[in-house]
Amino acid sequence: MRADLITQSLELAAARAADLTPHVYARLFAERPELEAMFGDNPRLVQGEMLARALETILDFIGDRSYAANLISAESMAHATYEVAPDLFVQFFRVIADTLRELLGAEWTDETERAWRGLVADMAACAPQDEGVLA
Repeated sequence: MRADLITQSLELAAARAADLTPHVYARLFAERPELEAMFGDNPRLVQGEMLARALETILDFIGDRSYAANLISAESMAHATYEVAPDLFVQFFRVIADTLRELLGAEWTDETERAWRGLVADMAACAPQDEGVLA
């Protein structure tokens, strides 16, 4: 059921916004303006790639789970080298959910909210909890 709700919300959002990238990053940078400078000389390319990988990870996580948990763990540690703590790394998935909620408006149901909150919590559990993982 959760997978269906998440997939449906992604499909509805894609029908409203062909490219979710500017929406997701507008929300991310509104919450964490200091992160904008971390995207280098070609930010749109990096942002698009990062969002695509995040969406692929979400789909794997709600599907076969063939790699998502390991990718979340590895990428959260890799992002720590950019001074992005693991808990902040996984919050990107919450930002995606919040962006979809905004785009869907009344079509975002309580069940969809619970599905996404559960997904984000489960994904966060895959990231190292110790911020000193690279120490």
